[in-house]
Amino acid sequence: MLQEFLYAKIHRATVTDANLNYVGSITIDKALLKASGIKENQRVDILNINNGERFNTYVIEGEENSGCICLNGAAARKAEKGDLVIIVAYALLDKEEQKTFVPKVVHVDKDNKIANK
Repeated sequence: MLQEFLYAKIHRATVTDANLNYVGSITIDKALLKASGIKENQRVDILNINNGERFNTYVIEGEENSGCICLNGAAARKAEKGDLVIIVAYALLDKEEQKTFVPKVVHVDKDNKIANK
């Protein structure tokens, strides 16, 4: 049996933009994607610390080292520039994988630069 577990998390990232006029998704700095193991087009949950909103969308890769965390389309209604968010991805693991799997957690500073290298 497969069960869903935390795969990766980008913790307390600052929203840098919210673009209603885009098709939809979240654009994330490529450096943060690399560090977390989250992939482009992967489904993620967004947890907004400022207003309590919790929603899901998919990832678009942003410019590397740009600090970009941009909510696009309908997701842009769920956060404002400056809000703190937690970006979470999950994986399906079997019983053997569950014993040894360790999720990647990436902490960032106020400029969305990796703080836990």
